[in-house]
Amino acid sequence: MAADFLTAFFQEAPWGATAAVALLAVFAALALHRVGQAVLLRASARVPLLQAVVRSSAAAAGATLPLAALQLVWTAAPETLRWIANVRHFNGLLLIAALTWLATRAIRGVALGVMRRHSVDVEDNLHARRIQTQATVLSRTAMVVVVVAGTSMALMTFPGARQLGASLLASAGVVGIVAGIAARPVFSNMIAGLQLALAQPIRLDDVLIVKGEWGRVTEITGTYVVMKLWDERQLIVPLQWFIENPFENWTRTSSQIMGSVLLYLDYATPVEPLRQEAQRIVRAAPEWDGRVFVVQVTDATERAMQLRVLVSAVNAGKAFDLRCRVREELLAFVAREYPQCLPQVRSMAADTQPPGAAARGAASAG
Repeated sequence: MAADFLTAFFQEAPWGATAAVALLAVFAALALHRVGQAVLLRASARVPLLQAVVRSSAAAAGATLPLAALQLVWTAAPETLRWIANVRHFNGLLLIAALTWLATRAIRGVALGVMRRHSVDVEDNLHARRIQTQATVLSRTAMVVVVVAGTSMALMTFPGARQLGASLLASAGVVGIVAGIAARPVFSNMIAGLQLALAQPIRLDDVLIVKGEWGRVTEITGTYVVMKLWDERQLIVPLQWFIENPFENWTRTSSQIMGSVLLYLDYATPVEPLRQEAQRIVRAAPEWDGRVFVVQVTDATERAMQLRVLVSAVNAGKAFDLRCRVREELLAFVAREYPQCLPQVRSMAADTQPPGAAARGAASAG
């Protein structure tokens, strides 16, 4: 009886029956997605990388499974249904878009899982920053490739697009040259991104000097690098620029750095008391890492001598704060203990002439 009823129903209302089957397929796919996600999350509890992929892909998988089930229903539907070819084509486009979304989210999940395993919130984060930079740049490059592939697959579903490709095949050389010239900045930045990911002249959280600006790398995309400058400005630099131009990287192999403090003092300044006071200041400073401390007279001009205090710190920020601390306290010490040793300009007055100068002047006048 039930079989006869279904047969009669499909014959009398083919679209209604097909829609009912499609609705059941959607509900089954959503149930499968819900159960499968719960099982995968539980199974990947001890594998953070896999769990990151599952969580990142959950929404995309929730859209892909129903569309895949619908595509099976539309494919199995009879050809006599009106507009069934258009429905299959439209659903196929949606399925390609969902699969592209799923692939990009899975790639993002892998990158997030890798970056979470290598946190930069530690004192020595050089290795972690290297891994995070590679994961970020390579994942974004892979996502661009996936999006391009998905777009190409969607276009190939249109017969007109295939015919257009065949008609342009004869002039592919000219078109390729024009397209290459037009897309040169895009491809050059993509290649530069791969070079940066593999060679790693820069990484996330690196401290750079670019065009005279001091800043820290906060983001590396597929086309540009974002630097947060010391005054909260954001400097955007194309990836290709780092391949073609020299720049300073203060954290290339280590975040440890040295800084110097220069003081210009009178020649009469005693150096040893200043060296002892500088040593006391540096040893009491929390920014000093205990590696380097040197006090030297590095230059002498016609008016003053140059005193350099060389200190070290674990990173550029602490080195800057340490230099400011040493400079302030040493200047206060000199002003308090040796005020006469601050830089001054001497002039020879009439009442301070050298001995014998007045007698020689009187004799020449007589």
